[in-house]
Amino acid sequence: MARPAKTLLAGAISAIPLLSLLCAAATSQAQTPPPSQVINNQIQLGDVFSSGTLTVVTATDVQTQASSTGNAVVAGADGADMAVTSNQTMAGSAISQTVVDMTTSQPDSLYVSNAATGNAADASIQGAATLTGVITQQTDASPAITAISQIEGADAQAGDVTQVTSAAGNSTTLSFDNSAGGVRVNQTGGASVLADGGAIVQYVAGTADVSGQATGNSVISVGQNESAERLAIYQSNSGALVQASKFTAYGNSNLSTTSTVATGNQTATINQGALLDVDNTQINAAYVRSQSEATSYQFGGATVDATATGNSVLAGEYGPEVVLNNDQFNGAGGVEAIASFQGQEGYDATVRANAIGNDATAYACSECAGTVNVNSRQVNQGDVAATSSITVGGTSRSLYGVSTAVGNNAAFYVSRPNGN
Repeated sequence: MARPAKTLLAGAISAIPLLSLLCAAATSQAQTPPPSQVINNQIQLGDVFSSGTLTVVTATDVQTQASSTGNAVVAGADGADMAVTSNQTMAGSAISQTVVDMTTSQPDSLYVSNAATGNAADASIQGAATLTGVITQQTDASPAITAISQIEGADAQAGDVTQVTSAAGNSTTLSFDNSAGGVRVNQTGGASVLADGGAIVQYVAGTADVSGQATGNSVISVGQNESAERLAIYQSNSGALVQASKFTAYGNSNLSTTSTVATGNQTATINQGALLDVDNTQINAAYVRSQSEATSYQFGGATVDATATGNSVLAGEYGPEVVLNNDQFNGAGGVEAIASFQGQEGYDATVRANAIGNDATAYACSECAGTVNVNSRQVNQGDVAATSSITVGGTSRSLYGVSTAVGNNAAFYVSRPNGN
């Protein structure tokens, strides 16, 4: 039984203290622009669809993109303080579908991009300013966030093939450039999330890269050029399913990669500056599945990757101090990663399956006299499984397979910027 979530703060973010790191830059300006205020309220009740069908007969360069988003907001300021309050509710489904029929065509380059998002918020600040805000996002239980992309070319040839498919229930992106910020993000996901599809091509002469990513809740924050971040993040994902799945089939492939990443709740924060302070709470009840399967009768180099994670947090500071208060609970839904490759003859094949219930990483820069202050708690209730398989009927040069399943994983360290 999941423990109750932390009580969410109400009102303005003024309860989170901000660092006064940018005084020198501010006083050098003749005038300080007045602060900006953004109040955003969005409710999407109906479904949002995008679909595309592309039939390729004769073409050298082929590109197609499709996306569906329930609610989207972008707020930014340059050299002026900004306060953001945003509330987004997605009650319908977001569905994006793309089909490329290559028949017998031979394009030099084929690029396919497909994305479905329930709620998307993007806030940025630069120019020695301060960003404060409360961002709240919710997807309802009954709808689905679905992105499906398929390439059909059983009798076709291609030089390079790239297919990118992504689906996210709630997504928040924060950006700081020579600035400071204190932001609270509240994300509640009830919808199932699916990124699916694949590719069938007779011959790929160059590189084939087919990937899928599915995330229930996602917060990504990047600070650069002497910035400071103080973030409070709450994520709860109660949808039935978060799945990323890709299936590829080639008659003959030179270099191919088939990869999938599925995550219930994701927090990824990076900062270059004085301080990164993250208070992170994640609760996942969904079944998280990542499945990558590839076949190629003849192959040069084939790579298959599948990564599934219930809850994931990263706090990386290229500066003196990182603070992480982390609380993760992964329920009984289960986490599963499946990766497989089949071929007849070729050179090299690598297959990796990685499944983690809760994953936490924090690091600081040792050359900056860095310190890591962490208080972390992880509880995993469900099963965690990783399966990898390689089957080659004829001759090959090297075959490498690995399966890793971890209930709770944590890494906290101080290192040099180059990673040594």
